[in-house]
Amino acid sequence: MSINYSERIPNNVDLSTNKTLQRALENWQPAFLNWWGEMGPEGTTHHDVYLRTAISVDPQGWAHFDHVKMPDYRWGIFLTPQEQGKKISFGDHKGEDVWQEVPGEYRSTLRRIIVTQGDTEPASVEQQRHLGMTCPSLYDLRNLFQVNVEEGRHLWAMVYLLHAHFGRDGREEGEALLERRSGDEDNPRILTAFNEKTPDWLSFFMFTFFTDRDGKYQLASLAESAFDPLSRTCKFMLTEEAHHLFVGEQGVGRAIQRTCEVMKELKTDDPVKLRAAGVIDLPTIQRYINFHHSVTSDLYGAEISSNAATYYTTGLKGRFEESKIDDDHKLDNNEYEVMDVAGDKILTRQVSALTALNERLRDDWVTDVQAGVDRWNRIPKKLGIDWVFTLPHKGFNRRIGMFAEVHVAPDGRLISEAEWTHQHKHWLPTEEDRLFVHSLMGRCIEPGKFAGWIAPPSRGINNQPVNFDYVRFN
Repeated sequence: MSINYSERIPNNVDLSTNKTLQRALENWQPAFLNWWGEMGPEGTTHHDVYLRTAISVDPQGWAHFDHVKMPDYRWGIFLTPQEQGKKISFGDHKGEDVWQEVPGEYRSTLRRIIVTQGDTEPASVEQQRHLGMTCPSLYDLRNLFQVNVEEGRHLWAMVYLLHAHFGRDGREEGEALLERRSGDEDNPRILTAFNEKTPDWLSFFMFTFFTDRDGKYQLASLAESAFDPLSRTCKFMLTEEAHHLFVGEQGVGRAIQRTCEVMKELKTDDPVKLRAAGVIDLPTIQRYINFHHSVTSDLYGAEISSNAATYYTTGLKGRFEESKIDDDHKLDNNEYEVMDVAGDKILTRQVSALTALNERLRDDWVTDVQAGVDRWNRIPKKLGIDWVFTLPHKGFNRRIGMFAEVHVAPDGRLISEAEWTHQHKHWLPTEEDRLFVHSLMGRCIEPGKFAGWIAPPSRGINNQPVNFDYVRFN
């Protein structure tokens, strides 16, 4: 399905045939561009950036690469092709035709789901607004900007659904998405993780590895939705999300690579000496892993959730890769294992699979995250360095769910308030850690050059050389 670029708003949903909707979105567009100018990447209006733009939703060739100014980027509305005769695959409506319009009884719940997803997209752009001023290379700067413009397009995707299917309420929600601000005391973003600062590039790479991976799993579960326009929207968003995960995994991996190279050169694992040499010591990287893993884990919500059960039974939100799971897809009598705290012990118990859907999705995410960490661990091993990165226990540093009121060490021990106060600085980034990482963030914008704390990539974007002029400053 090709995308109509002759339209003011590029789309493959025949927007021109619905003049009321077209006018509403054209009225929203200037507000979006004002938001981008105010909260998008700082000082970049005139840069020519080597960006990927969707030109079709065909999986064989949906992207086109060229230099473009970000304010001129062709944001638009793209859904995967409609599948004729498609049936609902789970929940109480299993076997019925998928919905092209929102059922009245699910209207408010579905709107809340779409708004919450939509709110994460501009939030991450706001969190990353200043990173371009401290980029470690033109290659990395280009990748940051690609993530930013695609988060902007994902906002467009959710706003289209709100405008097209929720009337005045949807238009008001679309306006509110541009009014909230990440970290604002009076009008913050909806989810806590999207109000955290992203002050440095190590944090950015961790965010795209951990938190954008949460986005992958949330989008994949919404791609199962009985509401077909939401399903088709999320399926296309997932094709773009893959690059964000690549940026995160490769970015952290290149930081690890550079540190390990310097460890070999200096024949030391002393963090003080490594910091003096201008690289990020491995224990600090581990503390960043612990922090971002725990903060992102909270995005899945409580382990036991009646809301999650409702979303599933009503067909609004499925499981990750629902069609590949071998069960009845109704879960009336199924059970799932969750952790629980009983006195001074962490136990496991079986609960209704319907109420444990948040935990199942979190477990799917953890499995995927662990695979990425395993790939990071190949780097020190290959260089003969005795170091293994680990994920902290699921209960570590949690603010939501079973573990919100207790303290858990990374190795899974329940510990006292006093021990947590004494030890947590060994497990989470300290102010000193963050100041040190920040001190490394000098801007490096000569083609082919990289900051001293990060290794070059093995290859460039779209088969371009690593020293390609990914960003042209005008």
